[in-house]
Amino acid sequence: MSGSQSHSGCCGHGHSHGHNHGSGEFTPRSLAPFAIAFILFLIGLIFNQPLHNTPYAIAEYAVLIPAYLISGWSVLTTAGRNILRGRIFDENFLMTIATLGAIAIHELPEAVAVMLFFQIGELFQDYSVGRSRRSIKSLLEVRPDTANLKADGDIREVSPDSVSVGDVIVVRPGEKVPLDGKIIEGKSQVDTSALTGESVPRTVQTGEAVLAGMINQSGGLTVRVTKLFGESSISKILELVENASSKKAKTEKFITRFARYYTPVVVVLSLAVAILPPLLIAGATQAEWAYRALVLLVISCPCGLVISIPLGYFGGVGGAAKRGILVKGSTFLDALTQVKTVVFDKTGTLTQGNFRVTEVISQNGLSQEQLLELAAQVESQSTHPVAQSIRQAYGQPVDGSGVQDYEEISGYGIRANVNGRAVLAGNDRLLHREDIPHDVCTVEGTVAHLGVDGEYSGRIVIADELKPDAVEAIRVLHGQGIETAMLTGDSQSVADRIAQALGLDQYRAELLPEDKVTALEEFLRRASQTQSKVAFVGDGINDAPVIARADVGIAMGGLGSDAAIETADVVIMTDAPSKVAEAIAIAHRTRRIVWQNIFFALAVKAVFIVLGALGIATLWTAVFADVGVALLAILNAGRIIRNP
Repeated sequence: MSGSQSHSGCCGHGHSHGHNHGSGEFTPRSLAPFAIAFILFLIGLIFNQPLHNTPYAIAEYAVLIPAYLISGWSVLTTAGRNILRGRIFDENFLMTIATLGAIAIHELPEAVAVMLFFQIGELFQDYSVGRSRRSIKSLLEVRPDTANLKADGDIREVSPDSVSVGDVIVVRPGEKVPLDGKIIEGKSQVDTSALTGESVPRTVQTGEAVLAGMINQSGGLTVRVTKLFGESSISKILELVENASSKKAKTEKFITRFARYYTPVVVVLSLAVAILPPLLIAGATQAEWAYRALVLLVISCPCGLVISIPLGYFGGVGGAAKRGILVKGSTFLDALTQVKTVVFDKTGTLTQGNFRVTEVISQNGLSQEQLLELAAQVESQSTHPVAQSIRQAYGQPVDGSGVQDYEEISGYGIRANVNGRAVLAGNDRLLHREDIPHDVCTVEGTVAHLGVDGEYSGRIVIADELKPDAVEAIRVLHGQGIETAMLTGDSQSVADRIAQALGLDQYRAELLPEDKVTALEEFLRRASQTQSKVAFVGDGINDAPVIARADVGIAMGGLGSDAAIETADVVIMTDAPSKVAEAIAIAHRTRRIVWQNIFFALAVKAVFIVLGALGIATLWTAVFADVGVALLAILNAGRIIRNP
């Protein structure tokens, strides 16, 4: 998302990034021509009368024409290039005609002032673009330069591009992780803030995945590479950020169209002001009305609009990225402002997606500890998430040596002999199937019932935990006047519990992926009647079809999921649902500032056009009207970058 992309399409002044300060860094070399032109302009202004009084005003021309060419060369050449390409009516054309006209009627200081103050506006604009680019520079800076490749017992530094899938790399403390991979040795804390905006380091160990761009803080890690550098999450994110400005908002497209019609109208109006009054009004001089026409041309430059609007959206996208929210273009910022319904997936979006034992109830003489140990033993060979959560709750090495005749009964549970006792572990249907008497059939959450030697011994309740900020996320969305809903494939009882805990407006349970699309389409139909939009928030892997179908698809924790990054319009880099409300707030603020700029610029232009036509405004006030509006609009747009 380069600075030139952000505005040159509208106003045709892609020249501004020919300067060295396109990055927002002002170097002495980039400012030297500007300083020379400014000194010559001051000399020409202060000593204007003596210079003008030389034969044929040669001295005045000798001082001010170089100042004009130095400050206005980029405008003149861009206007010339655009005319050759058939794009005549843009701000460069307006300024070229106005300043050459001023020189023709011997108003040299004004001609130089127009060009010089326009360049001041350009400097500020470039600085602002530089700032908004630096606000997403944290993403660009995470691009690692080298990788420590481990091969044949040696470690050598290579470019990340040259590392293949399956290669082993070493990441030392303090280094960036250069490629996506899986840890095969080592344990450390990693800083993910550049990728997610989260300041709290994460602990990673053998078997866990790490992503390019994370910073290894404490221990050494040996990593087996799982993706080529070009396919890594960070590369895709960088690509999205770079291309974000190609998805233009309707407001930007409107201004592009507006400028296309506005500029020819202004040129025709100025010609009418120059030609008609001397013909129709007695005593009206050609020079006076030509000057008024030139003033009109300069005032009419749509600078402030065409610079500040893309810059405003650029700031919105940059400010969101700084907060770990990746918006794929200004069009989606605009769409977020119209969202009145946010539909969430449950697992991995509103909940942690990892099961945890919440309750152990023992009966028939067993203690809770004995029941948990027995369950851990019987589940020792299972890979099911429920079995894993029971072993985790037990928290000690499981002795599976006494487990014999192990049998998994699909859809029911497990049967095995543990140290000579017949043990059953499974759902309520398993108890009924094996005729084990018990007093509780329906329990909220996922339950593992245990039976020992034909008697009911108790149950272990396993639940998926809510994310820490899920309740707050729903509260803030309600505060923004947004309706919330949940679509889940989980059981009705689990959905009831989650919806009640969060205070959701609507929810549907026991849905297959295709049912989710059908359910979402109902929300979309309702929203279309009120001209509003629906956002769907999911984890991006199973939910790709629903994310794609929504007006605004939002992927949670999209760092590990290619499907999320490719399908979603907005990617929440953290797993925090509260970022959804934050993204909507940033979008509203961006749109408010963009429209402030539009109304302010048009109002000031209208006032000064009338003053110019009446002969009250001079070229000096015209310069203020043009550059002043542009500067104020740029400063206003900069508020989004500073505080989205």
